[in-house]
Amino acid sequence: MEITADMVKELRQRTGIGVMECKEALKEAEGDLEKAIGVLRKKGYARAHDKMNREAAEGLVGSYIHMNGKIGVLVEINCESDFVARNDEFKELVKNVCLQVAASNPKYIGPEDIPAAVLEEEKEIVRAQFKDSQKPAEIVEKIVQGKLKKFYEEVCLLDQVYIKDDKLTIRQLISSAIAKIGENIKISRFVRFEVGKP
Repeated sequence: MEITADMVKELRQRTGIGVMECKEALKEAEGDLEKAIGVLRKKGYARAHDKMNREAAEGLVGSYIHMNGKIGVLVEINCESDFVARNDEFKELVKNVCLQVAASNPKYIGPEDIPAAVLEEEKEIVRAQFKDSQKPAEIVEKIVQGKLKKFYEEVCLLDQVYIKDDKLTIRQLISSAIAKIGENIKISRFVRFEVGKP
């Protein structure tokens, strides 16, 4: 079966993996998109997952100042080697994460960084909304979990939809970069300044 550019493009949009890997996965899956996603997960994402446990002590601090000078961002992204830190693809990733922080104003890197008190308060707000609804407790808890997922998408950088591609989250963007570059990459910290806001 012929693998078309459109097929590769769609698979790439859905997974965030590189063009050649997508093409190979589609060949292996005989053009079946869902099977190709499985192939990529086994190869690229499995590889990326293994690399996520390796120490990342090199990297860059990226910065971005919004044109009017009202918003400024600093982001530290780490990798395993100085060689990768100087790589143009890595620099582009750092730049794009800076833009994401400027545009989306996340509060935390990931859900594990949210203080327990903040998380509990968010759960209580949702539970209070359904207090008089007569819904069973287990249904309310499922609703709470669903609302928490939405909360993470708003306040956690890794769970946010990537501003340059709404089919990717920042977590998927980082995983794709790990699979492509071949080193562990992690966002260590960020700070966002906005004039007149604490």
